[in-house]
Amino acid sequence: MKTEPTTYSVDDLANESDLTTCWEGVRNYQARNLLRDEIEEGDRVLFYHSACKTPAVVGLATVARGGYPDHHAWDKKSHYFDPKSDPESPTWFMVDVKLDQKLERPVTLAELREEATRARSPLSDMVLLQKGSRLSVQPVTKKQFDRVVKMSQS
Repeated sequence: MKTEPTTYSVDDLANESDLTTCWEGVRNYQARNLLRDEIEEGDRVLFYHSACKTPAVVGLATVARGGYPDHHAWDKKSHYFDPKSDPESPTWFMVDVKLDQKLERPVTLAELREEATRARSPLSDMVLLQKGSRLSVQPVTKKQFDRVVKMSQS
């Protein structure tokens, strides 16, 4: 899950009373489909800071609640208000994520790209590293997740 640290950072999540927040405001149909149809409670999350000086995986989290309607779409005062969304047939969905840990050593985008060039690297087909990839929610395989965690420990 990608976020701009000036919007919501891993430190913001660490400061939540229960280390949990809803991942609201996703307004891309492909990412929405992941939230609605594929992401489930218990799934592991790489928390990634984008659009900053050094983009990097900065934390690990777990999905605490699977996909449910994003009620911010119906709140006229919300930045994520969508007048076309209807509570009877919701357009947008969100999940709740709970911080497991901030990484002592973030894994930078440059490191991920370098790792992806190695023979048989599980990161070679990581969605984040594909040209034009801009989704805030992206699938990650278990092998990719485990490799990034291992990189953060070296």
